[in-house]
Amino acid sequence: MYYYIKNSLEKTDKLVLEGSNGKFVAVLTSAEWLECKDKFDMGIEMDIDLSLIHSTKAEVNYDSLTGTFSIPDRTNISSPNTNFAFALDEKGIVFIDDSGFVDSLIGNIINSKRWAMPSIERFIYDFLEQIVFHDQFILQRFDKELDTIESNILEGDEKDPSINVSRIRSDLRDMRIHYEQLLDFSQELEENENDFFNEDNTRYFHLFSQRVSRLHDLTNSLRDYSIQIRDLYQSQLDKKQNRIMTLLTIITSIFMPLTLIAGWYGMNFKFMPELEYKAAYPIVIAASIGIVIISLLFFKKKKWL
Repeated sequence: MYYYIKNSLEKTDKLVLEGSNGKFVAVLTSAEWLECKDKFDMGIEMDIDLSLIHSTKAEVNYDSLTGTFSIPDRTNISSPNTNFAFALDEKGIVFIDDSGFVDSLIGNIINSKRWAMPSIERFIYDFLEQIVFHDQFILQRFDKELDTIESNILEGDEKDPSINVSRIRSDLRDMRIHYEQLLDFSQELEENENDFFNEDNTRYFHLFSQRVSRLHDLTNSLRDYSIQIRDLYQSQLDKKQNRIMTLLTIITSIFMPLTLIAGWYGMNFKFMPELEYKAAYPIVIAASIGIVIISLLFFKKKKWL
């Protein structure tokens, strides 16, 4: 797929690299790139193995800018990333992608963008914006999910949330790393070491850096929130265990004197005057009830109950 950057992206069947046709955008598979990379004359030997891409980065060469993208799947962040590469010079940019991901982003740009002042910088900005377009909503969804878990913990309805919280933390970690790489990427573009970009238009890369920085900060805040929720659950669990231990201690304290009485009168010595006293049994019952009542009143006064 070949496009010229006009007031919008204009698709063309044949790309003319010489002349005043304007900056171009090309989307090729890795096989197509190997077949026709020489005609782009970017002065680099770029043999692409998309399976070996693990990060988003940009590298400055003598007469080109090359790099890779590794994009988490927003619908399932823990699944394998979508990987593609690019090469850029003063004439335009070539994407090398076997997944169809770049085509979908460019399709979104064609359907939604019209430029009063078209430029390669504005196209790259819109392309990068498409990558993070839904991220604010995704992070808000994580925030709501964590809020729900916290509310359930405080209400005592939440079972062990460790699996859900761990999943969210893992996804947020992957997104944080992705944003850090995008920040480095956009700052490399903003540096404009090879003067491929109009100096006035590098503001687009600065704007993108600011947006990604905000997403990165929000991701960090949500990760901290997930840690707080884990600590909250552990605190609630400790409180519940403490209540159980307190109750067991109180029960034990109440029954200790009763056990002593039962043990005392269970010895059956021959000469125990209480054994022949008719009121002895009711007295022992009354004494036992009195011990229980006095113990409960004592524990209540000490606010142990």
